[in-house]
Amino acid sequence: MTYATNPKAHFDYSILEALEAGLVLSGQEVKSVKTGKVSLRGSYIKILNAEAWLIGATISPYQQNNTSPDYDPQRTRKLLLKKKEVNHLFEKSQESGLSIVPLKLYGKKNLVKLEIGLARGKKKYDKRESTKKKDEERKIRQGLD
Repeated sequence: MTYATNPKAHFDYSILEALEAGLVLSGQEVKSVKTGKVSLRGSYIKILNAEAWLIGATISPYQQNNTSPDYDPQRTRKLLLKKKEVNHLFEKSQESGLSIVPLKLYGKKNLVKLEIGLARGKKKYDKRESTKKKDEERKIRQGLD
């Protein structure tokens, strides 16, 4: 089951490679994610000290009135990846023009997983081209319905 996607990721980047990562979440954050109170818009992944971190993702509190006062919905969250995968991502992200972006947050066997992608930024004309393709596909679909 998909809880959240990052729609701008496929528009702004061309995805070269995708990986699955676990997330370190508190109990209330897991409940909040499973009810869909999460947004990946504007978030990114940074590798610091041989660990991968999700920065900028917003997970709203599960129960607004029952949340601790020091809860930060945009706190930095650790990603669970193998050391080999982290090293691979770090090496690739050092190349010019490559970055690591979150693609979607989903459930797998009662766990919350994050699909991350190694991506290259699109140029303005590439974005126009992808928008044109989407419009053409939409017109075809409307014609068939």
